[in-house]
Amino acid sequence: MKSTNKSILGRTVYHVLVFGFGIVMVYPLLWMILSSFKPTNTIFTTASQLIPSTWTLENYANGWKGFASVKFGRFFLNSLLISVLATLGTVASSSIVAYGFARLKFKGRGLLFSAMLVTMMLPAQVLMIPQYIWYKKLGWVGSYAALIVPYWFAIQGFFVYLMTNFINGIPKDLDEAAKIDGCSTYGIFYWVILPLIVPALITGGIFSFIWRWDDFLSALLYVSKTEMYPVSLALKLFSDPSSSSDYGAMFAMSTLSILPVVIIFITLQKYLVEGIATTGLKG
Repeated sequence: MKSTNKSILGRTVYHVLVFGFGIVMVYPLLWMILSSFKPTNTIFTTASQLIPSTWTLENYANGWKGFASVKFGRFFLNSLLISVLATLGTVASSSIVAYGFARLKFKGRGLLFSAMLVTMMLPAQVLMIPQYIWYKKLGWVGSYAALIVPYWFAIQGFFVYLMTNFINGIPKDLDEAAKIDGCSTYGIFYWVILPLIVPALITGGIFSFIWRWDDFLSALLYVSKTEMYPVSLALKLFSDPSSSSDYGAMFAMSTLSILPVVIIFITLQKYLVEGIATTGLKG
């Protein structure tokens, strides 16, 4: 009886602590969302008050108007274009490279794989200056090319590593059977491997889309025209240190900006969990 009571008490304490920690983590986001419904001039004067005393949608209307005749919807389309194209490139190129590492035997494979792992440990800030110089010489600065094209060449080792591990978990007997049926190396990849690594592809796609959607620094470096700004960069236009800042509109558009990521995560979370938890075929 005593052990049962201790078990119940332990589970209760555990869930209370987890719930409290979750509230602490979610509170800033919840505060931002609810503040977007407050009049702008009352946001910081009532900062300690979570629930608005006066509800308004004016911040959403003002924020959606955008800047200099560019509506905020344009910024959403820009972000969508960059995120979708970069994600497609990342998933396609990473799966091909991962297949090469997992199934093909060639000289220097171990060295190249180790080099790929090393790139995962390099902070982006280390590569920032040489990449900028390179893209400048290619004429990509000032366009979306620097934000999209590189991701079609498997430049993110995390996704290659994820998919390589997933492919390694697929029995090689399937490859042999496909060869007997007349499949080439490319046919095995397309008809056998690709359908079996769908969870890994979706997992990589989710992470890539979120990272590209939230990418502020790259857009700041390579995009100069306001009408080309993605959402992550356009939000800073609401804050002007030299004059007044419209924090209500900023919070409103920030709230809208997280909706695509939340929708994708909720819709595809089953594949996300499967892609992370499994390393091959499920029994």
